[in-house]
Amino acid sequence: QVPLVESGGGAVQTGESLRLSCAASGRTFSSRRMGWFRQAPGKEREFVALINWTGGNTYYAASVKGRFTISRDNAKNTVYLEMNSLKPEDTAVYYCNADLEWSPTGWRANPGSWGQGTQVTVSS
Repeated sequence: QVPLVESGGGAVQTGESLRLSCAASGRTFSSRRMGWFRQAPGKEREFVALINWTGGNTYYAASVKGRFTISRDNAKNTVYLEMNSLKPEDTAVYYCNADLEWSPTGWRANPGSWGQGTQVTVSS
């Protein structure tokens, strides 16, 4: 398991931007596939974005593609989520996750690798 700590959430207006960070502990971060999920009130947690261990491949949910950018700095054991053109429907608690796996229904989180999450609230 990889201890994860998210930060950078906040309350913004529609169209504004936020940058989330996820700091990981341990010496194996650079070899792990990392991702972001989010959970809105009353809804199931959903996949947002993924980045492979080199940072050379990324994958996004259709709802955020073109607005969000995932990146990583392996020297700092940190993965980022740059969120632009935020919308009220982006309001959720955002979680990062390590070692996502592909399934027939899409990218699946590693259930043993959640941080505490960071709240993002977008008002209209």
